[in-house]
Amino acid sequence: MSALGIFGGSFNPPHLGHLALARDALDELDLDRVLMVPVCLPPHRPPPAEDPGPEHRLAMCEALVSGVDRLCVSTIEIDRGGRSYTVDTLEDVHASDPDAELTLILGADMACTLSSWRKPREILELARVAVAEREGEAGGESPSTERVLSVLSSIDGHARVSLLSMPTVPVSSTLVRERLRAGEPVEDLVGPAVASYLAEHGLYGARRAVAR
Repeated sequence: MSALGIFGGSFNPPHLGHLALARDALDELDLDRVLMVPVCLPPHRPPPAEDPGPEHRLAMCEALVSGVDRLCVSTIEIDRGGRSYTVDTLEDVHASDPDAELTLILGADMACTLSSWRKPREILELARVAVAEREGEAGGESPSTERVLSVLSSIDGHARVSLLSMPTVPVSSTLVRERLRAGEPVEDLVGPAVASYLAEHGLYGARRAVAR
């Protein structure tokens, strides 16, 4: 039986905090692989005006994880099209690999919203949930462990939950976009490969790289 982590999100753009969370889940939970799964369209709101589109977000995710062992990017939600729902993705992965043990990787802020997702009980039946403390998009404090466990147990009293011990990484996609709009460097937030992609395509107001 394989142990497979599912790490979904808008990744708008992906950054080193995402990479740290995926790698920590690999190591702490002894997973065979982690799939980063960029959404096609967010399920609960229209995409922000500055969203460069799923193809760019996919390419940046691939740049972020390039060369990282056991970490890869899945196109499953982009290929499916439309709004991306986690339960659909878990069902599709389970159907293609019924013997795999699935772990859904979430930041604490997202875990606390799970009750508003489509079919939250089915999500918890299909997968264990691995929760990491992370700063929210506005840089606020992460929800407490007690709050996270309370939310998940209210959905399913038998939910399988693992708490990741990684330190909080002070980076968010919002911060990356703000720096780019201000003309500031972001390599320390996203790594050299994603920074190069952002400059090459002029995303989020980044200054386009000039060919020499």
